[in-house]
Amino acid sequence: MLKIVIPDQPKEQFWDEVNECFVYKDAVKGCELILEHSLLSVSKWESIWCKPFLSEDEKTVAEVLSYVECMTVSPSRVDPEIYKRISQSEIDKVNEYIKHPATATTFGGNGHGIGHSGEIVTSELVYYWMVALQIPFECQKWHFNRLLTLVKICEIKNNPDSQKKRSAAQMRRDYDKLNDLRRKQLHTKG
Repeated sequence: MLKIVIPDQPKEQFWDEVNECFVYKDAVKGCELILEHSLLSVSKWESIWCKPFLSEDEKTVAEVLSYVECMTVSPSRVDPEIYKRISQSEIDKVNEYIKHPATATTFGGNGHGIGHSGEIVTSELVYYWMVALQIPFECQKWHFNRLLTLVKICEIKNNPDSQKKRSAAQMRRDYDKLNDLRRKQLHTKG
């Protein structure tokens, strides 16, 4: 869970050059946003934008703010204007939270290594993995990276020979692909 605080915004005054008069923008009360990066959030976002969240395509500002809105689990209703006032430093915090592994489990590489080569991972595919691996649906609210780790563990435990059959070169390609995907998703260079 990530908490970010959006401060109160006082009433503002602007000069309207077309009508040659002052225009007043009402004050907006700030709030604390409680966010969860989960399969449920990803699923909501994909249903709005009709494209994979984990794609290599860069997200627009509107898509990023939409994902923050999808991540919101705050107990009270949040004024939609709040999302327009999220600063870049808060977006950076959200990106760090999304990158966080949320687990102590590692696989000896830099990524989860899930999915087949070239496979587009969408929320529906992750839900399929949950059903196929008998992972309870309450896990859809877990941190997304933790859920993907559980999926990987279930795959390994259900078929321990499958990991041994992958060549070292294939594993490197899988890890490189996942790292590239995350770098593009999180807009980082390394």
